[in-house]
Amino acid sequence: MTKRILNRKEVEQTTALTRSTIYARMKEGTFPQSIPLGGRRVGWLESDIQEWIEQQISSKDAA
Repeated sequence: MTKRILNRKEVEQTTALTRSTIYARMKEGTFPQSIPLGGRRVGWLESDIQEWIEQQISSKDAA
């Protein structure tokens, strides 16, 4: 299985969250952690982001 890494802009577009919200939620432990790619670049596993989205949908449905 090929693992795809999303850059920050792709994560923002996919989740509809802003950069500051992404990093705040990472700090809280409520959003997937980024992967260092070298220098100042980071990315997120697409599978982690999709799983997070599914969790958000599930928690909405449970409420």
